[in-house]
Amino acid sequence: MAAKPRKNVRKRPAANELKKPRRNRLAALGATTVDYKDVQLLRTFISERGKIRSRSITGLTAQQQRRVAAAIKNAREMALLPVSGPR
Repeated sequence: MAAKPRKNVRKRPAANELKKPRRNRLAALGATTVDYKDVQLLRTFISERGKIRSRSITGLTAQQQRRVAAAIKNAREMALLPVSGPR
């Protein structure tokens, strides 16, 4: 017996078709460079507890995330940002 032809078979979209294109979050915030003295910009990448937010939450590239993390650590060392969150 021959196989019956399938009707209404829909192909699932590939995983890369479901992902949204990544936007440049730093450019959206109006920053061309990351500087440890720009405390207002750095606070957007820190949680309420004082932790550095991850790339999946911030939407930064790996290189941008490293620069932001280094700037936050420098700002903490200079006492421009608190080491922990608000008490």
